[in-house]
Amino acid sequence: MEPAERGAAMAPGCPGGPWAVGEETAILHGGFLLAARLLQPRPLRELRKADWPRAGVPITDALREIGERCPSPRGRWKEEAVAIVWAKILLPAPPAAAAALEWDWKEDGFFSVGAMIPDVNHTALFELVKALGVPRLFVQLLLALPPGVCRAQLESLVQYISSDTSPSDVSFFLDVWWEVLKHREGQEDATVSAFGALIHQHGGEPSLEDGLQPPKRFKGDPAAPGLPAVLLQGLKQIRGSIAQPRLRCHALANLAELLCLSSGLGPGDSPLPITEHLAKLSAMVSLWSSDTDSRYHPCGLGEKVREAERSMSLLCLTRPSHEELFAGLDLLCSLLQAWGEELQDTLRAPEELSFESYRLLDALTSLGKNLDFLSETRDLGEGETHLVSELTQLTKDFLRDTSAVLEDLDTSLVSSVAMAIIAQRLDRHVDTCSVFASEKTWAFSKAWVECLVENKALFQTPELVLKLLETLVSFATSHHDKETQELQMQVTKAIVECYTELSLSDKNKVISGVLASWGGPGLSQNVQVVREGFQEDLNVTLNQITESVSDEGLARAVDSVARLTLLSPEATVKQVCHLAVVNLGAHQFLAQILCSFPALNFLESHEDAGRPHSLVLRCLQEAVWGKLSTAREEEQFLQLLAFLMQPGSATPLVSPAEVTKAFVLPCLKSGCAQIELSLQILSKVLGIPSCSEEHWIKSCHPFPLLLSLCKLLDGYTKYWHQPREQLFPSLETKDLILNILCQLCELLGPETVPSPELWVQSLAWLHRKVAALDWTVGLRLKNLYGDHFKNEVPATLFEICRFPEDEWTSQSWPAYGPGSGLLAWMECCCVSPALRDTMLALLSVNVDNPEEVNLFSKGFLVALIQVLPWCSHALCAPPEGLPAPLQLQLLQLAAPRGLAAPGAALLLQPHRPAGLPAGHCASRGSALRAGGVLHLHPALLPPAARGCHAASWGLRGAPAGGGPGGAVTV
Repeated sequence: MEPAERGAAMAPGCPGGPWAVGEETAILHGGFLLAARLLQPRPLRELRKADWPRAGVPITDALREIGERCPSPRGRWKEEAVAIVWAKILLPAPPAAAAALEWDWKEDGFFSVGAMIPDVNHTALFELVKALGVPRLFVQLLLALPPGVCRAQLESLVQYISSDTSPSDVSFFLDVWWEVLKHREGQEDATVSAFGALIHQHGGEPSLEDGLQPPKRFKGDPAAPGLPAVLLQGLKQIRGSIAQPRLRCHALANLAELLCLSSGLGPGDSPLPITEHLAKLSAMVSLWSSDTDSRYHPCGLGEKVREAERSMSLLCLTRPSHEELFAGLDLLCSLLQAWGEELQDTLRAPEELSFESYRLLDALTSLGKNLDFLSETRDLGEGETHLVSELTQLTKDFLRDTSAVLEDLDTSLVSSVAMAIIAQRLDRHVDTCSVFASEKTWAFSKAWVECLVENKALFQTPELVLKLLETLVSFATSHHDKETQELQMQVTKAIVECYTELSLSDKNKVISGVLASWGGPGLSQNVQVVREGFQEDLNVTLNQITESVSDEGLARAVDSVARLTLLSPEATVKQVCHLAVVNLGAHQFLAQILCSFPALNFLESHEDAGRPHSLVLRCLQEAVWGKLSTAREEEQFLQLLAFLMQPGSATPLVSPAEVTKAFVLPCLKSGCAQIELSLQILSKVLGIPSCSEEHWIKSCHPFPLLLSLCKLLDGYTKYWHQPREQLFPSLETKDLILNILCQLCELLGPETVPSPELWVQSLAWLHRKVAALDWTVGLRLKNLYGDHFKNEVPATLFEICRFPEDEWTSQSWPAYGPGSGLLAWMECCCVSPALRDTMLALLSVNVDNPEEVNLFSKGFLVALIQVLPWCSHALCAPPEGLPAPLQLQLLQLAAPRGLAAPGAALLLQPHRPAGLPAGHCASRGSALRAGGVLHLHPALLPPAARGCHAASWGLRGAPAGGGPGGAVTV
């Protein structure tokens, strides 16, 4: 019985189970009484085979009446009738003592119904089973018996059919054999279970008054023959009565399949590929459908498929032993020699092909392979070797002229068979679902769509969802009419529902598959029904998400975005990125949602080298980059990027290297509108630690990157003279560039390049390029250069400083003429605090010479005035009311040496130099107060003015101390 049939015996209408006394048992009782009357004067327990055509009519009529008057699920009344009759045979007659009767009535559930049936023998049982056509039920009841009783009952059957054998006896015996091979444990219904429990309870003591000789070993003697031996003995005894070709095919097929199940024959169980499995099932169903003599011809498709699958999945509970194997091989050899030629003539005609002959050819094909395995792997005796060799040749000869008919089998029902397997959850339905999802020739028929919709629960795996999507896309690209679009809508809805039920990790597997197959556009590129209405769905869903940002709503939001991502990953990511930037405070929540889909960390392949290969970065570039209109949006963009690179416990969607290549390297040139934002991005990514031993910066062309930063620094030497329309980073950004340059110099080392030689070459290349820039830029690379290059400074600086020649070297530059040493010294002090301390330590001024001190004091102010306009925000823009750090530190350090002029006692917040174009922010200029307002002439500001000797400048408008309120103009 199938699982769906289990428990049928306890269905409404028969609450007491198979042993309950009711209308059915009363009718059966009447049938047996009429049979007993017809058999008089002999009792029913002496019924003979020849008596059945006359005495069996009332019994079969009673069973027919039960079926008509008391309908029950799937013919349960047949099961109960056979179980009652068999139990009546096997159970001993109750003792006549009153006490025993009282006990039986109370404790034995079978007592009442058993008392209604007269004593019968095996003839009534076997003929009843034949009349009802239920060999499967017979085998289920047989195998529910204790082992010894089971063998004894099978021996009784062999003894019965061996006497006065009729074609119906042969057919019944072969059907029982076939059902023994197909039987599976665990599929018994309540009637079979109750029958087995009843016989085990009573110890299986049989009644001996049935006209048959009792088996010699009834109680399970270990030496008793197994079921295969009993079946082989039965076939030997009736072989002379098997005359019809169909029955001979049936007998040979049974024998061959029994032998194939032997533990010593074959490499072991290995399931057929699912396509081959389905083709065989389809062939069986087609044969039954076209064969009106087949028992399964009138059955529906579902029942035929169930039976065909049972026939394909043989799990014999009692495998033949070595002795039984070779006894069977000998018998098969003998039968093939006797019947082979005649059967070959019959099987050559395709119209003569039946299920039995198909089974024979299939079984002999399998047996032939197993015989080869047997001869190669087993150590056989001489006689066994000869037998195997002879049977192998017989099998090959038989198949050579007959197996061609297998190639012409009708397999047109494969799709219908597959759908029946899926609908009924039969064996291998999981494998069948895979074929169903991917077989494009079946797809989008109404039956296919209905099967998918009704069995969605079976397709809730990432592999099946992807196969269904591939089938959908394949169909949609070639079918655009209205009718097929309706089907596409149904299928799309069903697939999305299957996808929705997946876990988040499985959803990511599906998204990965979608991206690998169709790239960023996903399904929307090929399936029109997906495109229609998708944008509106996207907008509505994401707007709802951004309006209800909360940790509690994260799971729901992820589910909603997962559905959208399946349909169009690119459009979904773009919209999420856009909303993350423009919605205040939503960036982290939306970034969390994106990071829930590590599958989005997908690298695209395209020919455009300028486009990022990361899907997420491309979406950011196309949906957000260049469209940020406010500082708040820029800040949220920076935070969004930071979260995507470091999402905590989740997998990063973008890497620092990818971000650098996409948003930094293309923008590090003056004139780029996003240069300041790019520098902020670079600063953030440099703060992210590398996940591997090899730092990610190595893949981002670090030396050209350094050179770009150096060129930006060099641009600040011309900052106040850039054209108004020229795009250039603000003076405040100079500090950021300096910080980035410092970070890069710390990160880079010989280990970041493949070889020491390449490291030296890279440094030489950078040194050569930087030599064309302002000389102070090279000083900032000293930590990177190490001992490879000396500090290069103007020659005039050597006039006022004592430099060690192994670390410093002088260069003659036209802009630094005589007397410009103090200006160069001041510029060195602006490079870094460490270099400032070094310059103070190396400064050489004769403090005992008043004239030299006076000239230095005046030159100090002039140099400071010339340097300050190019100082960064951190150097010259302290909090309001406090002196600028650089000015104050220099003055404080110079004063004890007697080098600072009295008028330079305090320098406050600088302003835009007088006379500079108004296009530059005032805070980026530089004006000084030294007891008053210090106005700078524009001629002092260009680098060309650096060559003027400080002593040649006159200080006017103030006394030596620069009185408070007096304007000092240089």
